[in-house]
Amino acid sequence: ISKTVNMPEQATIEEIEKIHMLSWELGLKAVAIYRDNCKVGQPLSTMKKDDDKTDAATATAERVIERVVNQPVRQKLPRSRRGRTFEFRVADCKGFANVGEYEDGRPGEIFLTVSKQGSTLAGIMDSFAKSVSYGLQYGVPLHAFVEAFINTRFEPAGMTDDPDIRMASSIIDYLFRRLAVEYMTPAERAELGIFTRAERMQPTLPGVEETVVETAQGVDVISDPKTIPSAGELAASMAAGSFGHGESKAAGTGAICSSCGSSNMRRAGACYVCGDCGSTSGCS
Repeated sequence: ISKTVNMPEQATIEEIEKIHMLSWELGLKAVAIYRDNCKVGQPLSTMKKDDDKTDAATATAERVIERVVNQPVRQKLPRSRRGRTFEFRVADCKGFANVGEYEDGRPGEIFLTVSKQGSTLAGIMDSFAKSVSYGLQYGVPLHAFVEAFINTRFEPAGMTDDPDIRMASSIIDYLFRRLAVEYMTPAERAELGIFTRAERMQPTLPGVEETVVETAQGVDVISDPKTIPSAGELAASMAAGSFGHGESKAAGTGAICSSCGSSNMRRAGACYVCGDCGSTSGCS
């Protein structure tokens, strides 16, 4: 019905006349014409809002570009690649692990075969191995996987046939300990408490050289021969039940260390302490 027309300051009389004629032809009831600087006070328009929109759009575009640039890229293995196959047994469960490697020797994929094909355990292990393979190919370091999954506990668990890893709390625990032994340096494994059989047999701690001290010529000291108890003393001690009782009690507890596989476990209150590596049974 009505229309407002804003015109520049340079508008002519002929242009205003044309606007009135066009309004009449369109059937408008009223037309209001405003020419720039025709009033003492008038609203001013700025481009600040447009600039803000432009800045916001630019910032959004920069965030999108940054997200695209920093997006992890999958590094697929070559079509022909090397690999390692491990046969293992945890308790009464036998399995195979096949590890595909990049050209530089890094692991890039894992295939697990356990139990019978089609069983629940086989399906879960296959899906888990596939997810780990995708993680390795997208740049997740092996150290992160090993740190996250060692000491995972579920059945089957127990003794293994691996001389470097005698005990495993689960198949996942054994798998990542085996991968750590194969692909991680001794220093990285030492941080996680994973040692091979040769490293556990070392007389000194890993990385600590044995100190050799030269001494002057000494004098051989002959110890006194042990006193042999008489028949009466031996019979009295056996009757009292104290002969060798403390030694036999401390000698064998039947427990096996979960860290190094040693049977040299001693009681410490309600727990057991390994005499070889110092690990406890978990309650102290």
